[in-house]
Amino acid sequence: MMRPSALIPALCCAGALVLSFLCLFAGHKEGFMEDYHLLTVNTSRIGQNLLNSSTSSESDNPISNLFHNITNSISDEINDAVGDVAERLGVDDFYSAHILDYCYGDYVPTPLANVTVSDDEIHKNVTGCSNRTAMYHFDPTEALERSLNESGVDITLDDLDWPEEIQRGIDGVRILQETVFVLYCISIGLIFLALIAALPALIASGRLAACLNVMVAALAFIAIGLASAIVTAVIVKGSNVINKYGKEIGVEAHRGGKFLAITWSATGLMLLTLLLWCFETCIGHRRRQRSFGKHG
Repeated sequence: MMRPSALIPALCCAGALVLSFLCLFAGHKEGFMEDYHLLTVNTSRIGQNLLNSSTSSESDNPISNLFHNITNSISDEINDAVGDVAERLGVDDFYSAHILDYCYGDYVPTPLANVTVSDDEIHKNVTGCSNRTAMYHFDPTEALERSLNESGVDITLDDLDWPEEIQRGIDGVRILQETVFVLYCISIGLIFLALIAALPALIASGRLAACLNVMVAALAFIAIGLASAIVTAVIVKGSNVINKYGKEIGVEAHRGGKFLAITWSATGLMLLTLLLWCFETCIGHRRRQRSFGKHG
């Protein structure tokens, strides 16, 4: 006997499965769902703390001459000067973290809003991504050091007064970042299993099929719920640390609101699936009681 009501939780499982896949693979290659990042580190204004001091005094610090040249040429346009600093350092405007890698690039048409360009007109131009890695953890310090080394400029993060507190904060959530990958893989497997288990329930009206789906859906909900909770903690902790200690040197972090939206949507769909199967179990029990009553 066909059970149309079982179609709804099956569709919810399918939706949660698609969203979970998107969470795992967002940003895995250049230009693919870049806006669905965990967090983005904006380094377009890096070094702004040294900009003023470099114009008023000479120093043995190798970065002094760089800032001195920039500010002499465009002293009336501080925003342009800061952007030029990042460009000459070889540092990209942003580094965005994903579950499998990180991507980097520039803000176009300009990194900072001005009288002719509003914030809404500025968007990311991804120029590359790191290698995809299972259980990847994002390290902004390492990413910036790599950019500085590749630029050939004899300047280190110490010259930029890079705060050690940022590295300690990121290291504090490293194990959580690695755990997120495992949990999303488990979630995808369990949600797929829940979808497969839902198919026989479309034609099997017994209580056993519904009970089986309740158990599988519960496991899938717990897995995706844990993944969403942990990744949220990583995003909040990482962005708070970077914003707290990076502000003085012109570095800030933006949380991935769109990523959080899809991961919690997947969690919500699995919760709805679980509730629907619980409802189906209760309905199946009542149907069975009525059937026994009719046949004595």
